[in-house]
Amino acid sequence: MPRERNEPAKKANRQNPYIYVLYLLLIALIIAYVETSMAFIGLAALVVMIITIAAEFRTGIKEVGLKKTAAETAIAVVVIIIVLWFLPSVLLGTSSPIDVVVSCSMVPTLHRGDIVLLHGINNMSKFLSSRNIPVVNASAAEYSAMIANISSEELYPYAYNQSSLAGIVPSRTGYGIALFNLACILRGEPLPRCYANASYQSKNLISYTASFRNATEGGRNVSIAAVSSISINGISVTENYSNPIIVYKARSATGLNEDIIHRLYAAVRVGSEYYLLTKGDNNAVLDLEGGIYPPNQSEVVGYVIGSIPLLGYPSLIIRGQISQSLTEGCNQTILR
Repeated sequence: MPRERNEPAKKANRQNPYIYVLYLLLIALIIAYVETSMAFIGLAALVVMIITIAAEFRTGIKEVGLKKTAAETAIAVVVIIIVLWFLPSVLLGTSSPIDVVVSCSMVPTLHRGDIVLLHGINNMSKFLSSRNIPVVNASAAEYSAMIANISSEELYPYAYNQSSLAGIVPSRTGYGIALFNLACILRGEPLPRCYANASYQSKNLISYTASFRNATEGGRNVSIAAVSSISINGISVTENYSNPIIVYKARSATGLNEDIIHRLYAAVRVGSEYYLLTKGDNNAVLDLEGGIYPPNQSEVVGYVIGSIPLLGYPSLIIRGQISQSLTEGCNQTILR
């Protein structure tokens, strides 16, 4: 008798192999909706959820009957809603518990298309202290002056030989490193006019020191000019790869408004407010040097507590983030 009761279940499962495809599609759509908040994706997730429940309901009736299937389906729907929609946000203390890596700026720690799991930050002071993040004090006037003239912080390190520039050079021989104002270079002005010497940097709240770093590019060993340390009000801070990675809502003078997933470098305390300095592991400069305003606590989505490789690619496709511009630098890795 037990063998006879198991036969319908086995037969039903053989007849419905597509149910597993529906579950995978449902998970992908839920992740994409959380990432994009696009209404049509949410609607698609709802439709797929209904189809999945209907398919399971049909199979369940054949296996255990209508009454038991209805009860099990109702419980399953409640569990799905709690586990996939509400529970992560409540437990992790953030309204956006997942995000997707869109660039190669965090290689080799994170790669394009990885999904990251986030935990919220309720108390920034305790968070920075518990993770030994360097915190430097600045007055409101000093910080406001920096933000008002943020282009002066847009300094990029170049390896140079007399009048020629090369961001990546085949060897250190014959090359030096200097910091140049990026906006000045992009305007096509003569190199000496764009040079940010010690006097230039002394006027800024934050100053930068650059050095050669070993890197790989297309399988070749190369040297790259990159920031090696910063100084805030005379206090020197160097890059620390054990610092946490955060996700924040980026803003810039050019109107940039997107999530950035980068590692904490240091924090500037202005009164009771904290402003965070961040840098991608595979970037040559800090985000501030790229013209991005340092985020405060209200702009931080959370810090990374885990990642899943490549599962975020469907979200990149839906959001149109498979463009060539976002893959720039993917063939280069700065070595630690």
